[in-house]
Amino acid sequence: MTINGGISFWYASDDRTDPPRAPLTTDTTADVVIVGGGYTGLWTAYYLKRAAPGLRITLLEQKFCGYGASGRNGGWLYNGIAGRDRYAALHGHPAARRLQQAMNETVTEVIDVAAKEGIDADIHRGGVLEVARTPAQLGRLRAFHAHEAAFGETDRELLDAAATRARIDIADAVGSSWSPHGARIHPLKLAKGLAAAVEALGVVIHESTPVTEIAPGRAVTPYGTVRAPHVLRCTEGFTAALKGQKRSWLPMNSSMIVTAPLPPSVWDRLGWSDSTLLGDMAHAYMYAQRTADDRIAIGGRGVPYRFGSRTDSDGRTQPATVASLTALLTAFFPQLTGTEITHAWSGVLGVPRDWCATVTLDRASGLGWAGGYVGSGVATSNLAARTLRDLVLGESTELTALPWVNHRVRRWEPEPLRWLGVQALYAAYREADRRESATHRPTTTPLARLADRISGRG
Repeated sequence: MTINGGISFWYASDDRTDPPRAPLTTDTTADVVIVGGGYTGLWTAYYLKRAAPGLRITLLEQKFCGYGASGRNGGWLYNGIAGRDRYAALHGHPAARRLQQAMNETVTEVIDVAAKEGIDADIHRGGVLEVARTPAQLGRLRAFHAHEAAFGETDRELLDAAATRARIDIADAVGSSWSPHGARIHPLKLAKGLAAAVEALGVVIHESTPVTEIAPGRAVTPYGTVRAPHVLRCTEGFTAALKGQKRSWLPMNSSMIVTAPLPPSVWDRLGWSDSTLLGDMAHAYMYAQRTADDRIAIGGRGVPYRFGSRTDSDGRTQPATVASLTALLTAFFPQLTGTEITHAWSGVLGVPRDWCATVTLDRASGLGWAGGYVGSGVATSNLAARTLRDLVLGESTELTALPWVNHRVRRWEPEPLRWLGVQALYAAYREADRRESATHRPTTTPLARLADRISGRG
């Protein structure tokens, strides 16, 4: 029987039981208050405290550290960043290339800090394989490969069908692009390890403390207010729950399933030997990893958005989504037909109206934020945190000069327009994938191009 919800498989598979941290109980003060106990908030607390040990830092988390996307994601530590092409258009190609180089280096930074702090997060650096399974996907793959090389990723490899299936035996694979800038992780182990590390440095963490309002100089909770010169919002997909933030970032849903552990004979047939991360070039794309205990965890969008920017309850996802992800698994690997699916879950990620990740600090008010990672937050949150550190400390660095700093974007449309728009958008992408698979035409369907333009992605 599939366990649906329960936060995530990562939560269920981590046998370390940490005692809950005490909630806030009274008004207090700090030098910096961080709202959100996911990767962005934890990394920001870590780097600030390392750089300025005397800072009084308080972190507030509504549930527990790692409850949100940081404990539910696909475990992709890789160099993708949302909005790079938009930043190239706004600030020039060299600026966006510097942003990409910073992301490449961030993968190594996370791995190095985890080792330094003794965080065992099942990290294995096997790179990222992004595969094409139709002629139209192959055309996009080749363009994507050349585009990444133009942004400095010259160590990327373009593989034909035979070389792809030698890496991983994927049904109908016609080509792939492999990048060394990726590593498999256990998401929750990284989040919990970071929380322990920042607490050991002297950061005060209050869990079970929902923040209802952020304003200059204060973060308001039902149990008290924390006043500080700097208030940093690190809430990603849960941002819409804050007062006045309903339309800032759209909480997009992503869902996952995971198989039972697969025996060595199956892995031998699959050829998936290096724990390489696996993605594809479909419009409604998938992402997968081979876990440390020899399962396949695979994810995709499912039901993309809930009316009114609502979020899920402890990760439960729709049975239809479980079925569609299971079908996707067996489409890639027909030999896994009938394999037990042990867990299914979902979570939300933050999507700005222009699909661009940002990091911002308003010096006049002391308010800062980072996020809008559009599903690429495992590594991007680390770069954002190091940038927030420099901004809070008032330092002008290579990081604070990157083009995503202090980027502003308009808000999402009111309901029901954004619900209708998102539903139509992903219906168009799914239909585009269906047509490309059925017709085997070599070009991307016009329907997908139209959806890209309407959404702001194209």
